[in-house]
Amino acid sequence: MPDPTTDHSSAPSTIVLRNPATEEVVRELTLATRADADAAIKRAAAAGPGWRAIAPADRARLMRRFADTIAAHADELAALETANMGMPMGNSTWCANAAADVIHYFAGAIDKHTGSTIPVAGGVDMTFHEPLGVVGLITPWNFPVLMASWKIGPALAAGNTAVLKPAEITPLTAMRLGELALDAGIPEGVLNVVVGTGPEVGWRFVEHPTVRKVAFTGSTAVGKRIMAGCADQVKRVTLELGGKSANIVFADADIEAAAAAAPGAVFDNSGQDCCARSRVLVQRSVFDRFLEHFIESSRHFTVGDPTSPNTAMGPLVTAEHLARVRRFTDGLETVYTGDVPEGPGYWHPIMIATSTDHSASICRDEIFGPVAVVIPFEDEADAIRICNDSDYGLSGSVWTGDGSRALRVVRAMDAGTISVNSNSSVRYSTPFGGFKQSGLGREHSMTVLDHYTELKNVFIATGS
Repeated sequence: MPDPTTDHSSAPSTIVLRNPATEEVVRELTLATRADADAAIKRAAAAGPGWRAIAPADRARLMRRFADTIAAHADELAALETANMGMPMGNSTWCANAAADVIHYFAGAIDKHTGSTIPVAGGVDMTFHEPLGVVGLITPWNFPVLMASWKIGPALAAGNTAVLKPAEITPLTAMRLGELALDAGIPEGVLNVVVGTGPEVGWRFVEHPTVRKVAFTGSTAVGKRIMAGCADQVKRVTLELGGKSANIVFADADIEAAAAAAPGAVFDNSGQDCCARSRVLVQRSVFDRFLEHFIESSRHFTVGDPTSPNTAMGPLVTAEHLARVRRFTDGLETVYTGDVPEGPGYWHPIMIATSTDHSASICRDEIFGPVAVVIPFEDEADAIRICNDSDYGLSGSVWTGDGSRALRVVRAMDAGTISVNSNSSVRYSTPFGGFKQSGLGREHSMTVLDHYTELKNVFIATGS
């Protein structure tokens, strides 16, 4: 998201969306203004009482119909995602179907986010989870349809109405979700999609007093500014921010399995993933063996046409982002650099480097591209020290054959979402979020509903 302090008068009125693999124009859009954002917030506020008044079972049925409608249009959504963002079609199709699953999950959560009764003297005490009202949802460009569902699902399930600002460079699937919600019977005004820049639209969510919460996924730098802006109104905010996650491989692990899984953990979605395990920490006694297998596995991570079913990695999202990644990688000494297609497209090769200098940029900065650094460590304490020597703490993995060690290490890691003998991070039924500068609050599971509601306590005197 652009700097919210940018002069609004300089904001562009249109944006040209290009296919990252071909550089062909996909669509040209007129961008929303602050006035458009205000109108969407007004619509959401007007729709709030009616949405909140719908019986929980009926609201759940509407949301299930929305989920079914998404699933019925999964191929269409996948094609839009691939053309707009460059994600391989297999991944896009998975994301579209997963978005439907997320909405289904939160439809089922509506009547299960319950309050409690508390024994007290002189009466009865009870708690209620009340909707916040209008919530502003700001989603990133790297997993557009999936991350939109992550925020839409709990926001609507909790009884709120929502205004969604997708990243203006990848808005097409979010726009279609807004249409599909209406097709499914979600009342007008409950879900509003506004395509505009951060300064024009996203920052309006922060400023506008009717918006009672901002849920943001994006860079840590922008997240800090949003958090500071929300403080002025004591506005609720949840932040899912950057990462520089560690993939820790001990000598007693299945080295071949860990090395075979490592490319997907870094290079999936062209490395444009806040959970990417871009720091691969390997115990020194198996360092060379792991590196050899990792490089060999990476050779088979096919880079090319995202519409091909055999493609594992496509291009980067825009020419501007490609230039940003190149600023990190120009002159980088690598032990492996892959190939990319010739011709048009925003292609960046897979790169693997090694380092023992933990202050180096490649070890500390979130590059958000297909770049991995393999770092040796001596023992368990050394692995934990290197892992935690980061401003971030989003995700991570531990590979070991020792269950006790696995538990010791994951408890010591400063990270919010960790896998053992796996690089899988995210499930909609389990909490997801980070430590330190990787964010505030959690996505997914029943836990997230607490972030979209106010807890109200009521005491009723009974006279005894």
